[in-house]
Amino acid sequence: MSSMADQTDTEPSDLFPIRTVSSLTGVNAMTLRAWERRHGLVRPLRTPSGHRLYRRADVDTIHRIVALLDKGVSIGQVGNALPRQEAPKASGDAWEPVRGEMIAAITQFDESRLEDAYNGAQSRFPDEVVQRHVLAPLLSELGERWVSAVGSVAEEHFFSTWLRNKLGARFHHRTRLNHGERLIAACLPGEFHEAGLLLFCLAAHERGYRCVLLGADMPLSELPIAARRSHSAAIVLSGSARAEPALFGDPLQGLVERAGMPVMLGGSCALLHHEAIVRAGAVPIGTDIPVALKVIADQIGTLNRGKQP
Repeated sequence: MSSMADQTDTEPSDLFPIRTVSSLTGVNAMTLRAWERRHGLVRPLRTPSGHRLYRRADVDTIHRIVALLDKGVSIGQVGNALPRQEAPKASGDAWEPVRGEMIAAITQFDESRLEDAYNGAQSRFPDEVVQRHVLAPLLSELGERWVSAVGSVAEEHFFSTWLRNKLGARFHHRTRLNHGERLIAACLPGEFHEAGLLLFCLAAHERGYRCVLLGADMPLSELPIAARRSHSAAIVLSGSARAEPALFGDPLQGLVERAGMPVMLGGSCALLHHEAIVRAGAVPIGTDIPVALKVIADQIGTLNRGKQP
């Protein structure tokens, strides 16, 4: 296990305590400790007082472990299976060069080069794989570049606009045959980038949900009536690391109280403001879309069972 003996007990914004990781992944703390001690699958950092802190990469690894277990891989074999789960490496390729080529195109504002890199990945792997390993990480990386001043707002806007057009066309032409629960999907107030939300909606559609997409910068006060009129089963909100912290206090609590249905928050804000979201009565669902959809299904299922006579 790694050590943080030279640091204080203050948790950096990109490290998460075990209670947060348990909530975001659905794996209880006792199991996480067992995966660490008995199987060496995850190695969190330790504060001087001995508390575990998990990196974003650790959270991603836990998501992959859960996916393997769901496929029937035993916990004893997960360690051997994890390296093979990275599909591009297994086929002689890697995701990093694909993302690197796209980043290079973005920094030069070269749409043709961006298209070529994206189409090359899409020709070799299914849409869901490209979304998970290329598009979603690129959105996060561009946001981090902007925060650290390595990149520019223009770069982020260029990619977000390009991706919004790509995903928007797919969303518009999706089949309309689903009969699953409806989800209200919207960005938090002040959040203008819809690409992450569109990635979620497309994945949700593949799972049979019907998404009512309300898009960017949605006032929280408007959501309860929209959800009731559309006969939705839940409200799913998306927010980045730049979301206004005050939103996760009284405004979010007020929405939860008026909605009468589960309110879920995804994106980087769900990691950074996890405790405040839980206090407000909402459910943080993190950044991993398959795991988020599982949490949503559990929440809706629990609600529906509670309504049965």
